[in-house]
Parts: sequence; C-alpha cells; structure tokens
Amino acid sequence: MLKDKTIVEFLKATASSDPVPGGGSIAALSAGLAASLGEMVSHLTTGREKFADVEEEMLALAEIFNKKQTAFIQAIDEDAASFDGVMQAFKLPKDTEEEKALRKEAIQRQMKAAAEVPMAVAEACLEMMPPIETIVTKGNPNAVTDGAVAAMMCRTAGLSALLNVRINLGSIKDEAYVTAMTLTCNTVESRLLEAEQAIVGKVNL
Repeated sequence: MLKDKTIVEFLKATASSDPVPGGGSIAALSAGLAASLGEMVSHLTTGREKFADVEEEMLALAEIFNKKQTAFIQAIDEDAASFDGVMQAFKLPKDTEEEKALRKEAIQRQMKAAAEVPMAVAEACLEMMPPIETIVTKGNPNAVTDGAVAAMMCRTAGLSALLNVRINLGSIKDEAYVTAMTLTCNTVESRLLEAEQAIVGKVNL
C-alpha cells in the first residue's frame, strides 16, 4: 500500500510513469503533514507550567489532529483505489448495447467515487483550520511558525484536493450532482483561503 512506503519510496513512485500516486494522493499526504505539525505544536505546549491554563485544550487538540492524520493517511490509498476503479470501468466490455450501457453506468459511478474521496479530504482540511488557529494563538510561541506552516500546508492540501474533484466533475453527466459539488468546491475553496490568511496574519515575527 502507498501509505506503508518509506518517504524515498513514495517520492520515487510518484516520479515514475505510473499515474498513482498522483495529485489526489499527494493532497492527502500534504493534509497529513499539516495534521502532524498541528499535533506536534499541541504536544510542545503541554506539560509546561507556563501553559497550564491551556493544557486540557491542547491535549484535546492533539487528539483531533491525530485522528485527522489517520484519516488523511488512509485517503492516500483511497484516492489511488478510486482512480483504479475508474480505469477498471473503462476496461469493461462494450461489444453489445447492454455491455455499453453497463460500462457507461460503471464509469459514471466510479467517477463520482473518484470525486468524493478528494472532496472529503478538502472538507476535512477546512475542519482542521480552527484547531490550527488555536495552536497558533494559544500554543507554545516557540513553535508558532510550525503552526503557520500547518495552516499553509492545510490550505494547499485542500485546494489541491479540490482540483481533483473538479477534473472528475468534468466527466460526470449527472448535472444536479455536478452543480451541487461545484457549489461545495467554491465554498470550501474560499473558506480555506480566508482561514489561512487569518491564521498567518496572526504570526508576527
């Protein structure tokens, strides 16, 4: 599985001519890195007398970031699997009218699945912005830049995931589905950008 590769192996696999891991998996990995940084800052704030007043809050945030990291790691392989599902659908036989209809239906079903995986990543990135803002404003000031990087990585991961949603929407014939997903993409994108700017704006160096 992709998530079990070493960093070097993952980078080499990405650089190869194999289409996976691709942008969707990279988006999930980037989100996982953001979550890891968030958890790190949370841990760097706990167990210190000077931050005793935010101890419980930071412990709770560490758990949130840890759960997000686990989900993002899983999404690395889920994205690759969804791409494989699309490719397998295109390989279905199309010799008869019935086979053509079944193939068309399978392709559309798999395209939706391929759009929904990165959409979940993007929405999870947006959910992670408030906890990141908290570690930046209340966490150990010596790690404030780590919190800022988490925000930037989270923004990049979310926007990258949305690009993968949009390209899949271009092949989906269900107009109502495409309209709803596009609206969600636009909303998540604008909120991610606003959140990142607000968080980074709180970092004074």
